[in-house]
Amino acid sequence: MNFIRTAIEDVVICEPTVHGDERGYFVETFRADKLEAFLGYKIDFCQDNESKSSRGVLRGLHYQLAPFAQTKLVRVIHGSVLDVAVDIRKGSPTFGKHVAVELSAENKRQLLIPRGFAHAFVVLEDDTIFAYKVDNYYSPECDRGISYADENIGIDWSLPLEALKLSQKDTKQPKLHETDDIFEYGVNYYA
Repeated sequence: MNFIRTAIEDVVICEPTVHGDERGYFVETFRADKLEAFLGYKIDFCQDNESKSSRGVLRGLHYQLAPFAQTKLVRVIHGSVLDVAVDIRKGSPTFGKHVAVELSAENKRQLLIPRGFAHAFVVLEDDTIFAYKVDNYYSPECDRGISYADENIGIDWSLPLEALKLSQKDTKQPKLHETDDIFEYGVNYYA
């Protein structure tokens, strides 16, 4: 497995080695020991989630506050998405900046989104199956979001805004500067 730091170094692209021949392929999608050795800290994933969506569906920008903050390791099983992580750690040198990476069944890339980041993805192909691991359980009381259309973040979703399909919840999220429910840079949210 190859690990690549992005423009925001805490967000990491994970590229598994694909072993293929005329029969198909084999890929190791997760190795805790290798990932933790690269990151320098331990992650205890406790839950796997999966969604199926049509082209244009946008889910996010979501996050959970401490003590239920989550690290996510996301990938696409079928289809493709543009996956986005936004730094929402007040005081961070990359606060309000984002990383966008195309994940697909074809490229088999994964993205690690650590605690302190909001996460979203937009679906680029019909019948896309998106799967991810989290290291903390869902907590409705700690569930938060940021507007997908926050012009200060400036995400290019690769599709026209009028083509996006959102939940009611995601159409009503505040802009980043309108909320204090975020993280502090330098705080260890893994303790």
